[in-house]
Amino acid sequence: MATSSCKGCREEYKVTEEQIQRILASSAFAPERCVPDEIYEQRLELCRSCPKLQDGTTCLVCGCIIPVVAKLKVRECALPGQSRWGAYHEEAV
Repeated sequence: MATSSCKGCREEYKVTEEQIQRILASSAFAPERCVPDEIYEQRLELCRSCPKLQDGTTCLVCGCIIPVVAKLKVRECALPGQSRWGAYHEEAV
């Protein structure tokens, strides 16, 4: 196995789907803080096509776990000068 200077890149530090689901179930992800499921899926799809996504979870630009941060209304894509998500704005009801 290749040695990496980034501890997040080593196998023992990789986040699991179970960990992601546990985080998303926490009170920090209350519905009023999260984007609608449709927007969440769009964000994930945009990230899947990004060359800065590593192992399907980690953004190499900001180090965030994408399946977690993509759920939050207050977050935006961190790609400098080329944000893939754009800002989320609630639609008036």
